[in-house]
Amino acid sequence: MASDTLTSSNYHNDRPANESDMGDPASGGIFSTDYKRHEDLKQMLDANKDNLKLEAMKRIVAMMSRGRNVSSLFPAVVKNVVSKNSEIKKLVFVYLVRYAEEQQDLALLSVSTFQKSLKESNQLIRASALRVLCSIRVPAIVPIMVLSLKEAAADLSPFVRKTAANAIVKIYSLDPELKDALIEVIEKLLKDRTTLVAGSAVMAFEEVCPERIDLIHKNYRKLCNLVMDIDEWGQVTVINMLTKYARSQFLDPNQNEMEGEEPFYPDSEDDEEENDDKEDENEEKVPKKKPYVMDPDHRLLLRSTKPLLQSRNAAVVMAVAQLYYYLAPRLEMISIIKPLVRIQRSHKEVQIISLTMMATMSVNCKGLFEPYLKSFYVRTTDPIQVKLLKLEILTNIASESTIAAILKEFQTYVTGSDTEFAIATVQAIGRCASNIKEVSDSCLSGLVTLLSSKDEKIVGESVVVIKKLLQQNPSEHTEIISHMAKIVDRITFPMARASIMWLMGEYCDKVPKIAPDVLRIACRGFTTEETIVKLQIINLAAKLNLTNHKQTKLLCQYVFNLAKYDLNYDIRDRVRFLRPVILPAEKGGSLHKYAKKIFFATKPAPVLKSAFVGRDRYTLGSLSHILDQEVPGYKDLPEFPEEAPDSSVRTVEEEIPKVTGKSKKKMTSMLESFYSDEDESDEDEESSSEESDSDEDSDESSEEEDSESEDSDEDSEDDSSEDDSSEETSSASSLTSSESSSEESEASSSEPEEKPKAKKTIKAKPKQSNKEEMLLSFDDFSSPMQTSNDMSSNNTSSYAPIIDSSILAPVDYTAIEEISKSEQSTAVSSFVPAIVPRQSFDLINRVSGQGLAATYKFTRSPSLHGSNFVSVEITFTNHNQKVIRNIGIKDKKLQAGMIIQDFVEIASLESNTSRSVLIGIDFKDTTHAAKFSISTQEFKCPVSIKAIVGELVKPNKITPESFKKEQGKLAGMYEASESFNISASLSNSQTIYSRVLKVLNCSMINVVEEENNLICYFAAQTISGNHNLLVTLQIRNSTNCSITVNCEKIVFNSMLTKDLKIELTAD
Repeated sequence: MASDTLTSSNYHNDRPANESDMGDPASGGIFSTDYKRHEDLKQMLDANKDNLKLEAMKRIVAMMSRGRNVSSLFPAVVKNVVSKNSEIKKLVFVYLVRYAEEQQDLALLSVSTFQKSLKESNQLIRASALRVLCSIRVPAIVPIMVLSLKEAAADLSPFVRKTAANAIVKIYSLDPELKDALIEVIEKLLKDRTTLVAGSAVMAFEEVCPERIDLIHKNYRKLCNLVMDIDEWGQVTVINMLTKYARSQFLDPNQNEMEGEEPFYPDSEDDEEENDDKEDENEEKVPKKKPYVMDPDHRLLLRSTKPLLQSRNAAVVMAVAQLYYYLAPRLEMISIIKPLVRIQRSHKEVQIISLTMMATMSVNCKGLFEPYLKSFYVRTTDPIQVKLLKLEILTNIASESTIAAILKEFQTYVTGSDTEFAIATVQAIGRCASNIKEVSDSCLSGLVTLLSSKDEKIVGESVVVIKKLLQQNPSEHTEIISHMAKIVDRITFPMARASIMWLMGEYCDKVPKIAPDVLRIACRGFTTEETIVKLQIINLAAKLNLTNHKQTKLLCQYVFNLAKYDLNYDIRDRVRFLRPVILPAEKGGSLHKYAKKIFFATKPAPVLKSAFVGRDRYTLGSLSHILDQEVPGYKDLPEFPEEAPDSSVRTVEEEIPKVTGKSKKKMTSMLESFYSDEDESDEDEESSSEESDSDEDSDESSEEEDSESEDSDEDSEDDSSEDDSSEETSSASSLTSSESSSEESEASSSEPEEKPKAKKTIKAKPKQSNKEEMLLSFDDFSSPMQTSNDMSSNNTSSYAPIIDSSILAPVDYTAIEEISKSEQSTAVSSFVPAIVPRQSFDLINRVSGQGLAATYKFTRSPSLHGSNFVSVEITFTNHNQKVIRNIGIKDKKLQAGMIIQDFVEIASLESNTSRSVLIGIDFKDTTHAAKFSISTQEFKCPVSIKAIVGELVKPNKITPESFKKEQGKLAGMYEASESFNISASLSNSQTIYSRVLKVLNCSMINVVEEENNLICYFAAQTISGNHNLLVTLQIRNSTNCSITVNCEKIVFNSMLTKDLKIELTAD
């Protein structure tokens, strides 16, 4: 009973047996009607414990590996895709990759989860999520696949980028119209220097755009150098692609052999004179061709792939052999034979493919295989396909020097127990006799000996081969013809009997006494013969009637009468045609006088050639080559060009990183600090003196900064170090000053001969205070009072944040450098909004804050903490009668990935005064509030800053064409639209823009005004993820308005549509 229960448990997917099952023998058996399939696994997957879920997933994947259908568990498995356990999530993705295409409706419900998994920290999870997403064969989510693909193609993990390359082919097969977008991703992946990505990128290139050879030019040398380190199947793909590329870009290395070379010694003096005359004439008519010189890139390919001949993977060896066969000089092809022979020790399938390649190669390159003759001897354990291919190669490479050993081997094969192989060996002997005249007689005698074999099939095939050989020289082998006539009764093989009848009729003049007797014997069993034999008996009767009319006339008439009523219409038609020619009537028979010329015309001897002759019309190793017929999708290799294309297209100008004075100074200081702390302190004093001096001469330093890129002498390097130090100490200058400095730098670069005059001796100055040594100086940022006055006096749209240097938080130096550079360029002007929202939001109420009130607002200006941070200004006001001390941020409770760069703690805030500070928040393109606490010396107050969609983006200036293109990519589920009525006062585009800017920080891209129709296009970009946000606002008849919002962040679409509707419908 226990054994029965165990067997039942294993049969039913390892279902654990319980007590009730033990009591009822049929409860767990195959006849149970109330048993629910996989119920135990479903319960484990629905459990709250991760160890149970993990065990269930392991069992499910194990069943999948054994080929069992577990698709019924899809709903239970897909729920666990949100599991926080990475091991469970990996197994869930393995399951979903297998069944996502079958369960498309359920898989679509988890698309958002797959997208979230693309942001996971685990690279295996990100790759699996992309693999599952692209396995859902639903055209509606193709835009999601493309966007996810682009993100994965830029992932830091090579494994994820490799998965992205593999996903390109799936997306292309689902929607070929996305070819242009996929080519952009392929071009990016082809530039990847990681060996893990190269093979998959080339595979995607071959499947999507193999005609875009321009994508390979710049990456050709890189691929040649990386091919050794790519994974094995990637090597096969890369080598095949490089073979096609090289055939179209390099000259034929064997072109001299194809043109033919003259013999070293002429046959005679007359021939020599004739040849000289012909050469003189040809020189006058045709100019001499340049001698062939192999391209260095061609040699690089051959040199890079040659070590792969030692690969353990047979496919790699055959791919390199194919490359050498089509691209290498003939003298270098010898190196591929030994590796091909080596892989004959592999599996049967590998032997068949490689032997087929070598059989084709042996037709044109016999000498390459002669040193390895014994490697092609047949073993008794070889499969019949391998035996036949080895026999084919032995026959092809047979020569005068090797024919003796080969025929000796053939004798063993003929006497073997394998009849099919023995028949093929008889045919091979006939080919050897036909190709090598020196052994034709010995081969014929050997075949005649086989006529006495007990195997009828071998005897019959021997007769057929002898018949073909006798046609080459029948006069010398009359005895063989007579011998074959004697054994005609014993032969039952139809093709052999037909061959003997044909020989008797064709050479009846050689055996005039034997041929009529053979016809007489054939007439007795005419009705029982095969069709092919009957046709040859009719021919024999006709020919004997023409040469020996007296003895064979009656036999001929008898045969014709039997054939007249034969069941086969071919036999009847043949007799109907021959009767008026052979047995004419008294009035007819005009063709009778030409009968002998017709029937005894000279016939060409059959040519015994290999079945692999002409098979090289297909590429070696391809499926078409193996099957000897063109299959769908096959493409020939391109022909060699007559003239070499331009090789400069493969030249890549490598960018040499510029070593600035700043980096040199940093490296020097690091080296000096390694040896001595005193040297480091001295270096700091020198750098501080240089910084203080460079502040005074900022204009001159800008000229020296541009001039350092053109000079490489020591003086210019010293100047560059001084310039870099001045950059570190200088603040973010205004746009006007940056333009003036750029004009001065251009002037200095246009007059290099005046550079020495611009140099200035730097005088050492005493060390300044710490306040003056700060990396940023805030001279350009005004105080609160100055800001208000400036804004009232100047009607400008720019906004200057209120910053106090004493309360600024320490930030990343790299971010500061990037911001200072961006502020000096005119490109940042697109980020500055035209209207700054005045709305402030309460952060701390004066009651709950014990007299401390705080408000915040979004500045819409670049954050000093980094490009991914939203700049938020917090204003603290002290309504108490006493000083509030130590105001700062504590207890951050943020969503995963969110970051807050807080401000430097405010030491004291006097009564009835206010202080403004800036913080940076990276919302990660989500609408979650940033929660933290504002603490003072006496209390702590929890607060939160809500994420407003319109403030999480920045203006994005793009062309109208780019707007349309990006909007097309964000169709479907990435689009939200709504229609409503607005007041007629908003018909002006400028009024609409001002209203939109109150809600959304964006740029107006285009305005289209038509009759009773106004269309406005706005574009923005999320600050954290740089995702495009596009808004189309269309007004018809002045009041009917429709809004369309497109963004990859689906939540943004609905929330922004709602906010815009509220703003545009307000009075």
